[in-house]
Amino acid sequence: MNKQVKITSEAVLDALSKVQEPELHKDLVTLNMIRDLKIDGDRVSFTIVLTTPACPMRGKIEQNARQAVESIPGVGAVEVKMDANVPSDGRARGLLQLPIRNAIAVASGKGGVGKSTVAVNIAVVLAQYGARVGLLDADIYGPNIPTMMGVQQLPPAHDDKLAPAESYGVKIMSIGFLVKPDQPLIWRGPMLHSAIRQFLTDVAWGELDYLIVDLPPGTGDAALSLAQSLPLSGGIIVTLPQQVSLDDARRGLEMFRQLDVPLFGVVENMSYLDLPDGTRMDVFGSGGGERLARESGVPYIGAIPIDPTVRQGGDQGKPVVITHPDSPVSQALKHIAEDIAAKISVAAVQQNDNIIPITMVD
Repeated sequence: MNKQVKITSEAVLDALSKVQEPELHKDLVTLNMIRDLKIDGDRVSFTIVLTTPACPMRGKIEQNARQAVESIPGVGAVEVKMDANVPSDGRARGLLQLPIRNAIAVASGKGGVGKSTVAVNIAVVLAQYGARVGLLDADIYGPNIPTMMGVQQLPPAHDDKLAPAESYGVKIMSIGFLVKPDQPLIWRGPMLHSAIRQFLTDVAWGELDYLIVDLPPGTGDAALSLAQSLPLSGGIIVTLPQQVSLDDARRGLEMFRQLDVPLFGVVENMSYLDLPDGTRMDVFGSGGGERLARESGVPYIGAIPIDPTVRQGGDQGKPVVITHPDSPVSQALKHIAEDIAAKISVAAVQQNDNIIPITMVD
């Protein structure tokens, strides 16, 4: 009769210490990602706690961890659960007492490039993964987020604070909820600064893993007010491939640098149009976003194709990642959201030098 091999937690952790997190370039044990390790005879179970639920390498990490433990002599079955706890970027937001772990600004040098579309869909994708997400419409003069998210009013205020609207799992605040649709806002800089600050301090956001901020076009007061009020984890620049858009996008990029906001990279929107015969038409030129990123020394995050369903979804308050999740444009937006989440995780780990303690709920 063969004597059963005793499996120890030390052996399991030793095996898992050989499994690398591809983005963070450290092993799962060093990163303190292994939780709830249990051994019952020849059965081993544990939880891997990622730094973002939108981890693009989630499947690979789970597979590698499972194979590592299965290789231990005596192991008969392995159960792997996946969880996530988003770390803070380490930037102090104590002056405003905001429970926001990471804040990402989406900007462009000019209007009409689809910046708000990118912001909306990134927010929805992160929420679909299970993250706690807020979306702040900082485009005071042209607030389009309520329409694009399909909400027209705020819920009742609570405890002397505005309650954000919620749609598709995303908490939303916009000046569009507070003024009539046809009412223009003719405000000077101090009034705009006050409005943005109030959207941060007088709104019951609750705990957020990510706050996505849709900035107005250009390099004016709104970006400066935001950077002064809310330390940003980073920003992305949305551009079209055409030269005129690139010139303005470059100014937006340099604006982030002058405000000491880390740059996550460049997104090229309306990059190309797929034709029925299988060919592509470069409606606005080609390669501009990639060239801007290369010349500016920042990452090129990706290209988003032209798709009429994007416009339709925006008009109807149904983001394209909801209505057509498997379309090329939705897959591109999903990749961008995952890329940003991964960059935030890397920056947070580098800032904190380790993963912040994780509290697990039984």
